[in-house]
Amino acid sequence: MSSGDLTEGSILRAIGQLATPMLVGGVLQNLQSLIDLFWVGRLGPAAVAGVAMSGTVLMVLYPLLMGAATGTIALVARAAGAKRFDEASRAAGQSLMLALVLGGLTGIVGWLLSDKLFGLLRPPADVVAGGVAYLRVSLFGSFTVFVLFIGNSALQGAGDAVTPMWIMATANVINMVLDPFFIFGLGVLPAMGVRGAAIATVLAQAAAATLSVFYLFSGKTPLHVRLSQWKPDLTMSWRILRIGIPGTGQMLARSLMGAVMMTLVASCGTAAVAAYGVGLRFHMLILMPGFALGGAAATMVGQNLGASKPSRASRTAWLATGIDAAFMTLAATAMMIWAPALIRVFNSDAEVIRVGARYLRIVSPFYVFTAPGIVLGRALNGAGDSLTPMVITVLTLWGLQVPLAILFSRHWQPATQGIWWAIVVATVVNGLLVAARFQTGRWKKKRV
Repeated sequence: MSSGDLTEGSILRAIGQLATPMLVGGVLQNLQSLIDLFWVGRLGPAAVAGVAMSGTVLMVLYPLLMGAATGTIALVARAAGAKRFDEASRAAGQSLMLALVLGGLTGIVGWLLSDKLFGLLRPPADVVAGGVAYLRVSLFGSFTVFVLFIGNSALQGAGDAVTPMWIMATANVINMVLDPFFIFGLGVLPAMGVRGAAIATVLAQAAAATLSVFYLFSGKTPLHVRLSQWKPDLTMSWRILRIGIPGTGQMLARSLMGAVMMTLVASCGTAAVAAYGVGLRFHMLILMPGFALGGAAATMVGQNLGASKPSRASRTAWLATGIDAAFMTLAATAMMIWAPALIRVFNSDAEVIRVGARYLRIVSPFYVFTAPGIVLGRALNGAGDSLTPMVITVLTLWGLQVPLAILFSRHWQPATQGIWWAIVVATVVNGLLVAARFQTGRWKKKRV
């Protein structure tokens, strides 16, 4: 199997070659926000709260990023699998152009409306100044994260997951080095506090985005983007957006559902909120391999469909799902056995431990159904069928989880237990529906 060619050779080895660096890259991406919090923590709790609350607003960017990335991976992978690398490069070039446009628009809106957006969170008075400063700089420089994310997605679609991993590692190192200089000042650099943390992060992202674009232009990867391919191509841009828009809708549905669920849990008291928050951290942690395997499946499905090998594409997706299901089974078993101890790591309050342990023991065993939900859902995205996962997500979250959580919390004692079982029902149904859709094989004939 040649570099980037996922249409022949061992499927298991190809999954490992893609999923491992994707997992490491995902961890590094999440680590960036923790780097800022680490240094800002030396400025006091108000500064930490400002960065954390700004992060809530910045999360709105991710649906846009995920949508654009979905379209990029589907088109690049399909063309690369068919050995049409000029077409794959054109798709990457158009994706980068869209990243600049979307990032630029976000930057303008952020610069003008940061104070109003931050105010929607009703922050304490001592948090506002630092939080708005951090948010304004982050949003103004958001074109850097758009280009970085889309550039790395194009590389992954072509079968190169290692380069994006190293690019993210470089961004983290630069961010870690620049943060203390811009936050506390050094030499001619004045101390800029929370604003300095945002500037350091944007500069680190800009450096990493430049690296990503350099690799795409260098011809050292399966893709070789040329400047002429950045010119607007409405047909190619629409193909990217047509696949990506449902992905954006899916992420928005999840984000809004998360806010509603947190509101429901909050009605059960402070201990319930703390328990739910800790439990979610553990569940997000064990979902990361699923996202990496799903990313690998998306790329491999796209390339194998491009190479007219739909059976290999199907075997790839199911094998990745089986690997994730096995991991989720082991993780769920560990969480059920050590649930109280795991919650105690974050909070020693007896009530939080009791409620949190019950959450982990009820929900975790059914997280095995997230394997088909995530991995096969990403595989459908890789085939260009992004509308189906969105529809299933909206139906299961808003048609089942939210209504059942409201109903069960009113008739179950304690109310939190009803909410936990609503999550279980939605998780199981989501996984089964995605698996059933994938098994029909209609995605094999999807045109992108």
